[in-house]
Amino acid sequence: MTDALLVDRTDAVVTLTLNRPEAMNSFTVDLKEALRDTLAQLESDRSCRAIVLAGAGGNFCGGQDLKEHATLLAAGSTDLNTVQVHYNPIAQRLSSMPKPVVAAVRGMAAGAGASLSLLADFRIGGPKTSFLMAFANVGLAGDSGISWSLPRIVGHARAVELLLLARPVKAEEASRIGMLTELLEDDEQVLPRAQELAARLAAGPTIAYGAIKRELSIGDAGTLSDALAAEAQAQAICGATADHQAAVHAFLNKQKPEYQGR
Repeated sequence: MTDALLVDRTDAVVTLTLNRPEAMNSFTVDLKEALRDTLAQLESDRSCRAIVLAGAGGNFCGGQDLKEHATLLAAGSTDLNTVQVHYNPIAQRLSSMPKPVVAAVRGMAAGAGASLSLLADFRIGGPKTSFLMAFANVGLAGDSGISWSLPRIVGHARAVELLLLARPVKAEEASRIGMLTELLEDDEQVLPRAQELAARLAAGPTIAYGAIKRELSIGDAGTLSDALAAEAQAQAICGATADHQAAVHAFLNKQKPEYQGR
């Protein structure tokens, strides 16, 4: 494992920190591989019931490390295959992760950093939070799921504007148009608040959370019939869980349920 990705466990919450603050936590090959592989492991890790994605220092992530990218291109490398090899698997894991993902978006989230943050279930930011869909500024199209997530969050017309003009979206606007779930008054509280929210979610019905995420994904893309079929399947699964039985018992006895994630 590279030092560019820090993995910290507190009870059932795993915090993944992009740890290249001297380069705005931009993505090198090592960091992309570490994040991709760690997310794959966490997907099936039942002891992990919520994930926080954060950046070290004052920024979330500056996207692709262009210095490394330029070096690879100069050496004749087909570096653009990194989209299929690295970014696509990372984006897919974040979106389909069967447990909640909270992004602590402190400072700048640019390029792939912005794209990946928008695939989290919750995004917490502060006064200095800023999103920059910078792809067009370097002659590239969007990647890492931005063409899927951004229009779902802000609408098609606004997504066209933000991707073609590649202008920064400051914290207040990001909160207003849905790119931030929660905007805090203090940047120093972004990570603690994200971890607090993750801890709350980690104590909840994990299987139900995963089922809800799958339902919404199908509902976004499919027909009403598709959504109804997905809901029926999800309820059959969730209804057989120990968490559902515990919740019903607690409700009938006017108690607070204790969920085990199973």
